[in-house]
Amino acid sequence: MKVYVLIGLVAVAVTYLMTPIVRQAALAFKAYTPVRSRDVHSVPTPRLGGLAMLAGFTAAFVVASRIPYIRSQFDDPSSWSVLVGAWAICALGFIDDLWDLVWWTKLAGQVLIAGGMAWGGVQLVSFPIFGLTVGSNRLSVAITILVVVACINAVNFVDGLDGLAAGCIAIGSCGFFVYTYMLVRLSNAQSYASLSASMVVMLIGVCVGFLPHNFHRATIFMGDTGAMLLGLLCAAVGVMVTGQVDPADLGTSQVLPALLPILLPLAVLLLPFTDMSLAVVRRLRAGHSPFHPDRMHLHHRLLNLGFSHAGAVLVLYMWTALISLGASSLLLFSPEKVAIVWVLGFIVLVIVTALTARKKKRLCLTT
Repeated sequence: MKVYVLIGLVAVAVTYLMTPIVRQAALAFKAYTPVRSRDVHSVPTPRLGGLAMLAGFTAAFVVASRIPYIRSQFDDPSSWSVLVGAWAICALGFIDDLWDLVWWTKLAGQVLIAGGMAWGGVQLVSFPIFGLTVGSNRLSVAITILVVVACINAVNFVDGLDGLAAGCIAIGSCGFFVYTYMLVRLSNAQSYASLSASMVVMLIGVCVGFLPHNFHRATIFMGDTGAMLLGLLCAAVGVMVTGQVDPADLGTSQVLPALLPILLPLAVLLLPFTDMSLAVVRRLRAGHSPFHPDRMHLHHRLLNLGFSHAGAVLVLYMWTALISLGASSLLLFSPEKVAIVWVLGFIVLVIVTALTARKKKRLCLTT
């Protein structure tokens, strides 16, 4: 565990220290997010914060690959494919943040990067459900590209409030880390070294290091550079874990936890995926492109209900924690106990959200 803490701290420290430097560079490049009708910030704010996150991830990756305890995990070429993919997606995001690429150009770049990562070994090959495997290498690559591109855009869609994307991904990834760490303890008593656990810690670290600069009122935005990076890393970790679980290793009483490689990535990104799905349906019904911007995202709806900027973000944090940590706890506790706690937490959050919205609405009407 100490090794993972060290890796995480490297990612936090480098990201935190690099963010002000990147902010100055963004000001020099005049890379601002202007105030548009769909936005909630009131002044133009520099973006490109994803470059600081990339620096934190790269530094933590290099340090981790040199630590004797887990160095052997980085002999897998797929790990370096993730690093190359991270740099490539940030390059695409950097160009988009500077010159606002048309949606189909950005989508084509995402597909190429996801394809390169799949070609490098990050492929969705098998599922931990009765030993099912993907029928062919081409199909495996195609499914992997679809998953990676979907995750990239899901995080990009939800990145609409200060600290929202970074915080939600950090919270969700904590649940994913619990799963990956406990899984390797259950399946391999000789060593707790895990490439996927290391990657998740790096992901958590860059989010935590960036949040002090990005929480309301943000001094810098992550931009498409950071949002697409987080989405790609979430997808990569999910793909790397899926297929590594044999239900027989966990025992017949733990079949449900064996499904977690599929459930957990969905749980971590449930909020972004829900927001993206609603947006795509809404825009297509209106005759617009799925990437046509509007002001009807989940966070916009919370603001319309009367939530403050920070209040809306904190509510979405709580929902993310309930879903992701609830899913990961299935590896530690019986489904019955998890279900009871989850239902109670769900009821409490519904009441808190509803009462807070009503109170905020009344204050808005009285003022």
